[in-house]
Amino acid sequence: MTGIKSIINTLSNEDHRKFVSYLQQQNKRKDTKNIQLFKLLAHSNADSKTICKQLYNVEKSNAYHALRKRLFQSLIDFTANKNLEDENSTDMQIIKYILASRTFLLQNNFSIAYKILDKAERLADEHLLYGILNEVYHTKIQYASNYPIIDLEDLIRKQKENQKKQHLEDQLNIVYAKLKSILNEVNSKGHIIDFESELKTLLKEHEIEISKSLSFKSLYQILAIANISALVTNKYYTIESFVMKTYDILKQKKETDKQLYYQIQIVYIIANTLFRNKKFEASLNYIEEMNQLMQLKKNAHYKSFILKNTLVKALNFNYFNHQNEAVSLVERILNTKHNDTETLLDLRLSCLMFHFQNEDFEKAKTISSTFYHTDQWYIEKTSVDWVIKKNVAELLLYIELQEDDLFYSRLKSFRRRYTKYLKQIGQSRILTFIKCAELYYIKPEHIYTPEFKNEVEISFEWPTVNQEDIFIISFYAWLKNKVEKGNLYQTTLRLIRL
Repeated sequence: MTGIKSIINTLSNEDHRKFVSYLQQQNKRKDTKNIQLFKLLAHSNADSKTICKQLYNVEKSNAYHALRKRLFQSLIDFTANKNLEDENSTDMQIIKYILASRTFLLQNNFSIAYKILDKAERLADEHLLYGILNEVYHTKIQYASNYPIIDLEDLIRKQKENQKKQHLEDQLNIVYAKLKSILNEVNSKGHIIDFESELKTLLKEHEIEISKSLSFKSLYQILAIANISALVTNKYYTIESFVMKTYDILKQKKETDKQLYYQIQIVYIIANTLFRNKKFEASLNYIEEMNQLMQLKKNAHYKSFILKNTLVKALNFNYFNHQNEAVSLVERILNTKHNDTETLLDLRLSCLMFHFQNEDFEKAKTISSTFYHTDQWYIEKTSVDWVIKKNVAELLLYIELQEDDLFYSRLKSFRRRYTKYLKQIGQSRILTFIKCAELYYIKPEHIYTPEFKNEVEISFEWPTVNQEDIFIISFYAWLKNKVEKGNLYQTTLRLIRL
């Protein structure tokens, strides 16, 4: 049941209509109940027994289980057909050319076959489809001896060059997978690693160098690797130069719309990196570029990236003194159905933060109440870093609302679970911050003493604000504002601008 529901949840209203039409075309009998089952699953959260009862007047039925399996297969077939139509038209066209050419080759009609293969080669080369291009060269070489006009040595040279590019892409894919696996270990088990060292070692091990000969997918994977490193360390300033240089390489390539999906990913990483480094205007410029790319090819990737685009845009607005616009942006999209659970959670946590900074604690509490899953569930959906931010935000909210029981129970749980981890990753400041927040809650008057002010300044001393993570500064701003008795949002903006 879960598998079927998860697929149905990915379908838009238009997809629902098309799928019902698809089932109607497939059904050979009028009494088939697959459309009824689909509608029940799409519009209710009833369990299997209830649905079976509605369809067959019994709570268990072999017919119901068979019907569910057929519907599951129909959903897979429909999704596959839809993707072939919507996204992989170029790939499919090239494959059709290869299949057609092989038919003519078997019929010894070499002139027609090689003309078709030439078309396939041009398309595959333009779209950097190395795997399919290798099939084209393989077919051309296989029959070259039967068609003397073909330059066999030139074909062999082209195939070898293509295989090098494919090998490089494969190596990058392996590096990316290894680093993602390491990140999963960090997230799920709290393992501590030197991520930057791992990155350098893996790139060297797989002999990867950055040049404009890389495909857009390869460039994206390199940037994604750098982004993972920054995410783990909270040191986005260490990757900005690398990210921008890599993007300069991308802009030197011709026909930059051939791998649009990866271009959008690259521009998103740049926009997010610039935001985390507090370069809001520059980040918003790339968000606009991202938006333009999302609208190309009839909005082919618009739905996939609208949440990420909105998130970074709203965060920039918030820290650029346009908080009302930030809240409006997020609230308009929060109820959207989307597969990107991680970004939806980011949006919700960001909205909580916006209301908190505006000192509208009741609205922040309303959003906080939607986080009803366990920490482990959120770690699996996002990261340990996200869960720690959520916990700290909620602790501050409980202080503001003076909810003693919630504050102390959550504080105890937080310290028990994350103290060792935070010390290991060099983020003991968060523990110090929590200690200061607790002290303020117990004895508010203590924060005005010189001793407390000095402890705060020493505990949160950093080499330069430009290098400090924007979210850590935001938490510190709350404490600073308590000492200064000012406006929390304006105190936050002032610290960010230092």
